[in-house]
Amino acid sequence: MFHIVLYEPEIPPNTGNIIRLCANVGAHLHLIEPLGFTLNEAKVRRAGLDYHELASVDCHASWSAFRKKHQELQLWAFSTRADRRFDTARFQPRDGLVFGPETRGLPAGILSEMETGHLLRLPMKIESRSLNLSNTVAVALYEALRQNDFPGLA
Repeated sequence: MFHIVLYEPEIPPNTGNIIRLCANVGAHLHLIEPLGFTLNEAKVRRAGLDYHELASVDCHASWSAFRKKHQELQLWAFSTRADRRFDTARFQPRDGLVFGPETRGLPAGILSEMETGHLLRLPMKIESRSLNLSNTVAVALYEALRQNDFPGLA
């Protein structure tokens, strides 16, 4: 099972879409507080449809609380500031894919904690600022699943 880690997500429909994605592929979602919304907010529930009950979601009070509880996870951070393309990484089940908030991305402190080579980006036009968070998570997660022959999926 892969782990999706959203650090301080801000936009409810993005998180709802990611909840639905995680429910459909069996990934575990970790939300690092503070959140820019409440999980029972209508926009989150609408985007997640009826998948909230099927998804495995944990909230963590802080990045340090998450790291302390999940020291075993191999983490890969996604950032527009990274040099390495995401498709060159070799993902393994139980890896954690880490994404920052929509308006500012992951802070330098978290990026500096990543192992060498574990900062990844999705290619896009030079003049582009960023991709939508839920789209980025979907692309990255499906690449990880593809590399592992879509475990448990038909």
